[in-house]
Amino acid sequence: MERLQKYLARAGIASRRRAEELIKNGRVKVNGQTVSEMGIKIDPASDVVTFDDLGTNLQEEKVYLMLNKPARVVTTLEDPQGRCKVTDLIKGVKTRVFPVGRLDYLTEGLLLLTNDGELAYRLTHPKYKVNKVYVATVRGNIDEPALTKLRQGVMLDDGLTMPARVRLLTVENRVSTLEITISEGRNRQVRRMCNTVGYPVASLKRIQFGMLKLQDLESGQYRHLHEKEVAVLKKACAMLF
Repeated sequence: MERLQKYLARAGIASRRRAEELIKNGRVKVNGQTVSEMGIKIDPASDVVTFDDLGTNLQEEKVYLMLNKPARVVTTLEDPQGRCKVTDLIKGVKTRVFPVGRLDYLTEGLLLLTNDGELAYRLTHPKYKVNKVYVATVRGNIDEPALTKLRQGVMLDDGLTMPARVRLLTVENRVSTLEITISEGRNRQVRRMCNTVGYPVASLKRIQFGMLKLQDLESGQYRHLHEKEVAVLKKACAMLF
């Protein structure tokens, strides 16, 4: 048996606090009967729970992981070339999860993995404008016109990019380090943007996804997201009411 508000949260309807409000407002039914009081428990295996007369679906426990992807690891579930995959680094996780978007073979840093398809879809959809922050080391002493182009939008072969936030961190020995924040998720986008303005990327690392920061997670290591972190991600892409 499980408390109704916890079940609604696990089913992705709302946070537990918001789920309590939905119950109080009479928007939740159990076996066709409206429930408006707290504390009721349900059996997910046999009880039918609806929200605004729409069915809820709880197939399995949702899993949310943050991985610090090393370079030379592919962000796919299968690789015909036999290269190391991101899923090879999370062998302690029994539930089948998949990457949220991709980091290319040579890019390292923060990668999310989950079995929550709706959240993964929204986090990678341009409509929700969830920011991703990268640190890029580029070849050459980058100039102000190139920085301006990156900030305003760069014309790539698949169209003009959305404006980016770009901060110049260092310039030394004909190498420039930039912090680049984008809200799109095009294939190899940061690399293509920098190459287009004349400064090819030498190394690239994602350090932040939405409000989640990589911080001190070591390369090749992963951790489960905390409940509050998952709630922040869902709020960023309008999954929480």
